[in-house]
Amino acid sequence: MLVTLQEVLQDARQKQYAVPAFDCIGDIMVRTILDTAEQEQSPVILMCLEHNLREPKGFAFLADYIKTVASQYSIPIVLHLDHAMDFSLVKEAAEHGFTSVMIDGSSLPFEENIKLTKEVSDYAHQYKISVEAELGHVGGNELGGNYGTDSLLTEPEQVAEFIERTNCDALAVSIGTAHGVYHAEPNLNIERTKEINRVSKAPLVLHGGSGTPEHQIKEVIANGITKVNLYADCRIAMANGLKEAAANLKRIDPLPEDMLSPIKHSLAEVVAQKIHLLGSNNRA
Repeated sequence: MLVTLQEVLQDARQKQYAVPAFDCIGDIMVRTILDTAEQEQSPVILMCLEHNLREPKGFAFLADYIKTVASQYSIPIVLHLDHAMDFSLVKEAAEHGFTSVMIDGSSLPFEENIKLTKEVSDYAHQYKISVEAELGHVGGNELGGNYGTDSLLTEPEQVAEFIERTNCDALAVSIGTAHGVYHAEPNLNIERTKEINRVSKAPLVLHGGSGTPEHQIKEVIANGITKVNLYADCRIAMANGLKEAAANLKRIDPLPEDMLSPIKHSLAEVVAQKIHLLGSNNRA
């Protein structure tokens, strides 16, 4: 059931819900997210980050694994490359069967961002791969884990030109979120979201969805957001499950199921909650 990003986001935009997009690593995350999404009958986007793919056999244990297990599910699944910074990684992703890529030129000047994004779109569309771009910049604790940047809000007057010249299929916008764990409650710019949605031909994407107040998430979905990226909340859930497992182990040689079950259960609860928050349940 592997599909492109464009396929799931067009439906989400028409019906005013958002598709959850989870950065994931390894069997526990992939299986738990897919099992939960299928139980909730939700389309889902599984995202892979460069530093995980660059690990030894990273593409095999992430991309190839996801492609193999996707055939066992009855829901739409997007295999998405998250935050690629250069063309070479996009080409590798295409070779490994990704159905969607995100090229992140958001730290570049406007014209350079357009140039890079258009090159990726021209290449990816030959293979029927969807392309997500970013205009403005969502800062915070960057997903490579080793540096941070400040956010720069998306300028609505640049949106139509950017989409027209790059031919991107989805646009990640900066409206007040950040990557990582928030130290203070974010305040999303709803009016700017409305302005962007009015001029955007492409479905809109929200990065930094973890920790954002639910009423704000619902409001931006009502005003054009069709994909919400989630990672930190999943990591927190898994850490809580790990603490529970460690506290309740009764033997020195515990079964793997006993160690992993609380982690899976805690993650599944969060995934289901996000699916209902975004309104993607029963949309498969």
